[in-house]
Amino acid sequence: MNRPNMDRPNMDRRNFLTNSAALAVAAASPLAVQPAVAKVTRQAGVKLKLGLNAYSFDKPLRDGTMTLADAVQFCAQNGVDALDPTGYYFTGYPNVPSDQEIYALKRTAFVNGVGISGTGVRNDFAVADPAARKKDVQMVKNWIEVASKLGAPVIRVFSGRVRPEGHTFEEAFQWMAADFKECAAHGQKHGVVVAVQQHDDFLKTADETIRMINSVGSDWFGAILDVGSLRQGDPYAEIEKMVPYAVSWQIKEQVGRNGKEEPTDLAKIKAIIDRSGYRGYVPFEALGAGDPRVKVAGFLAKIRTAFSL
Repeated sequence: MNRPNMDRPNMDRRNFLTNSAALAVAAASPLAVQPAVAKVTRQAGVKLKLGLNAYSFDKPLRDGTMTLADAVQFCAQNGVDALDPTGYYFTGYPNVPSDQEIYALKRTAFVNGVGISGTGVRNDFAVADPAARKKDVQMVKNWIEVASKLGAPVIRVFSGRVRPEGHTFEEAFQWMAADFKECAAHGQKHGVVVAVQQHDDFLKTADETIRMINSVGSDWFGAILDVGSLRQGDPYAEIEKMVPYAVSWQIKEQVGRNGKEEPTDLAKIKAIIDRSGYRGYVPFEALGAGDPRVKVAGFLAKIRTAFSL
């Protein structure tokens, strides 16, 4: 005959007190990172594919001297694996383009052996007006469907331009997490990962971004690791924190150290990737004055050297 466990009430009470204390500590620290439940699960090791963010050709794409099809041709001519055709450069943005336009670009990329690494839109969830946020949530949902038609596995989104006046960080964080959850659910429905690009805006640090990803808590929500927008403290330490949550990247020419720009140490970035493990696209972006074709080609050469690609 089994004897009842006379210690069970005490054990349950101790467990309750322990868990309650842990929750109290987490609640007391607004930037406390939750358990890393949202890290990307992938095969160990490193496998990198180069991508080009279309924003590198922002001026010619906006003034009509270049098209997204031309950007595909540039990738094909320079051996770049994929293009990220940002939504801004489709007809009528932020309204969605026609299926004809979407499929024409998809075919052009396919026959030239160029993948579509992702696409992106410019939303702002750091606004207090629920109607404005609802409008941007719907815009993201519309472009998730564009991404699905395009064959883009991920769509880049943002948190918000500035921290809203009259509201605490915590208030805005909570409504933003709810908005991202809604977008991620729509992404799952259409087979597109939604990924937030931390941009030194509402989300400024690795810890804040990781906390948001864990708060959303979806396999269909991750991070675009923007190396140039982690501007608090040591950028490389911040980048290394973010790698386990990254579904794609933005490799840029400059990083920020305590608010000041310095040239990106691409060898350090590659060493971080080698230590952390990453498989997938590493899109890059070249900005600044001068002929963008020359700037992109020059930055691409530096990346290839540092990454041995």
